[in-house]
Amino acid sequence: MRMQAGDARLSIDCGGASTVAVLAWVDGSASALSFDGLPYLPSALYVGPDGDVRTGQRAWQAAVEQPGRFIPSPRRAVNGDVTVDRTVVEGLALAAAPLRTVAAEAERVAGGPVRDVRLVVPAGWGPRRRTWMRQAAHRAGLAQPRLIEAPVAVAEYLLATGLQLSVGAFIVVCDVGAGAEVTVLRRGPAGFEVLSTLADPAAGGTAVDSALTAALAGGRNASDDGMGDWVTAQSVRAAKESLGAHPAVTVPLRGRAPVVANSAMLVEAALPVVRRVAELVDESIAAAELSARDLAGIFCVGGSAQLPHLDTVIAERTGVTPTVVPEPQLVAARGAADAGAAHAGTAVVVEVPVPPVRRAVAIAVPGFASLALIWQVLLTAEQHNLLNVYRSVSLNWGEFTMAAVFALLACLAAGTVLGSLIAARSPTPSTRTEGGRVSIGILAAVSLGGAIAGLYAVVTSQYFGEPVGPFLKWALWPIAPIVVMAVAMAVVAARQWRAPHGGWSALLAAPTGSIVTAALGMGLIQYSLTADRWPDRLLWIDVAGRVGGLLLGVGLVMALVAPLMFRLILSAPVAVISAAIVSQQAAGILGVSYAVAVAMWWAARLWTRIIRPAPAGPTLTAPAAHAGTPGGGT
Repeated sequence: MRMQAGDARLSIDCGGASTVAVLAWVDGSASALSFDGLPYLPSALYVGPDGDVRTGQRAWQAAVEQPGRFIPSPRRAVNGDVTVDRTVVEGLALAAAPLRTVAAEAERVAGGPVRDVRLVVPAGWGPRRRTWMRQAAHRAGLAQPRLIEAPVAVAEYLLATGLQLSVGAFIVVCDVGAGAEVTVLRRGPAGFEVLSTLADPAAGGTAVDSALTAALAGGRNASDDGMGDWVTAQSVRAAKESLGAHPAVTVPLRGRAPVVANSAMLVEAALPVVRRVAELVDESIAAAELSARDLAGIFCVGGSAQLPHLDTVIAERTGVTPTVVPEPQLVAARGAADAGAAHAGTAVVVEVPVPPVRRAVAIAVPGFASLALIWQVLLTAEQHNLLNVYRSVSLNWGEFTMAAVFALLACLAAGTVLGSLIAARSPTPSTRTEGGRVSIGILAAVSLGGAIAGLYAVVTSQYFGEPVGPFLKWALWPIAPIVVMAVAMAVVAARQWRAPHGGWSALLAAPTGSIVTAALGMGLIQYSLTADRWPDRLLWIDVAGRVGGLLLGVGLVMALVAPLMFRLILSAPVAVISAAIVSQQAAGILGVSYAVAVAMWWAARLWTRIIRPAPAGPTLTAPAAHAGTPGGGT
C-alpha cells in the first residue's frame, strides 16, 4: 500500500549541535531524514550578504570564502537579533532556517507537505520560549506543531521499545548533547509528568570540544561563543567522534602541522563535563524529593551520551548504573514521532496488576488470628447468675480488643487488592492510577475493618445478652489511632507524593511475626485465666500464663521497633513486666497497649517510608540558578 503525505508524522529535535528529524508512518515504520549523507543536519549556518541563511553542506562551502558570516552555534543567541559581519539578522530567521531545510526534505520523502508535526523542546522551557519555537516553525512553513518535551519523548520511546515500567515508577533521563539537561519523570496513568529538571549548557559536547582543542593547540582555547577558529573546531569534533572507535586519530589544525589525538586526551577533556553531568543527576533526584533507590532506572541519551566514563561516574555518584540507549542522538525524535500515536482520540487506560500471591500471607495471618481470639472470647467467658436476678459476664477485654485490631490489620493488608478490584470495575479512569487505587483500597479497608470490629461488639453483646456499649468501647476506641494513621496514608496515596520503596502492598502488610507472637501470648493468658484449676495442673496453668505474658511483651516490642538489636534489648524488660502483671484486670491493659504499639508502628512507617524517607546516599540541594535552563539538545 502506497503511503500518503497525510499519513506521515514529522518530529524534529533541534539541538545545540545538530538537528535530527524522523518521519514516521501509520504502519509503525519510521526513518531518520538524511542531509548530505548524514542522519542529522548540523546546526551551523551561513548568512549571506543579502540576508539569505544557508544550512548544512551549503553553509560550510560558502564559509570558505567568507568565514565572518559563518555561525557555528546559532542556538546560543535565539532570543534576539544577531550581528553578522556588521549585518543585523533576526534571531527568528536563524531558528527557522534549519526547520525550513527539514520541511523541504520531509516533503520530498513523503511526496507532499506533512501536516502532523512534532517539535522536541527542553523540559525547562517556559511559555515564552515555546511560543518562540512555534513562531520559528510557522516562519519555516511547517504546519502548526505539537510541542513535546524531550525527556517525555525519550520515556515514550523506552516504553515503545520494551521497557517494563509500572504506573507510579520514577526514571531519570540524562540528555547530554551540546549541553546537558537532566529530568526526573514519573509515569502516570496517561503519560509521563516532569518532577524536576536541571540543565547546564556548559556540561556537554561543546565544552569537551573546547577542552580537547586547547589540549591539541597547545593551550589555545576555542572562544566561548564558538566564533573562533571554526575549521579547527570542526576537525576536533570529528576526531572526538572517531576516538570512540579508534585509539588515536590525526587531527588537521588550521595554520599548523597535524597533531595526534588519543583516547587518554579525550578522557581528560571529558572528565570535568562527566562529573558535572553526574552532579546534575544527583541534584535533580534531590530536587524531586526522591532518593536513588526510588528510581526504576537512569537513561542517557543525546549526541554526547557516549562520552567516556559517563556511566561509571554517574554510578559512583548515585549508586545506580545508567543505561546508554542505542542510537542516543535519535531517541528523542523517534519518541516524539510515536508519542500519543497509538492512542489518538481515545482514553489511555493503564492497568496496574494486583499484588502477588505471597501477599496473601499478610492478609491470612491477622485474619485467622482475629477469628481465633474472638472464638476464644466467646467460648471462655464466664457468666454469673445470682438468684436469676443479677447477671454479669466476665470476659478478657484485652483479647477482645486484639481481635478487633487484627481484623483491621487484615483488611489493611488487603487494601491494594481491594483497590485493584474497585478500580477494575470503576467507570472512572482516574481511579486506575496507582495513588488513586491505593487510596480507595485503604479507605475501603478502614471501613471494612471498622465494620468487622463493630460486628464483633454487636454479636458478642447479643450472645451474652448484655448492653452493647462496653463492647463497642473496647472494640472501637483502641483501633481509632490506627484508623487515623491509615486515613493519613490514604491522603498521601491520593495526592501521589511518593511511592514507597517496595510498593504499596508491602507497606500495608502488618508485621506477621509480631501478630503471631502476640496472638499466641494472649491465647495462653486467656487459657491460664479460665482453665479448670485442678490441683495437679495449677503449676502448668500458671506457667502458661507467664509464658503468654512473655510472648505478648515480645510481640509488642516487635511492633514498636524493627532493628534486631533494639528488639533484643527492649524485649527483656517489657516481656518480664508483662509476664509479671498477668491477671484478669491487667489483660485489658495489655491488649490496649498492643493496639497503641501497632498505631505507633503505622506512624513510623508513614514517616520513614513516605514523608521523610531515608536517602540512599548523599544528596545535594538543586541550585536555583540552573532550574529551568534549556539543555543543549543533541
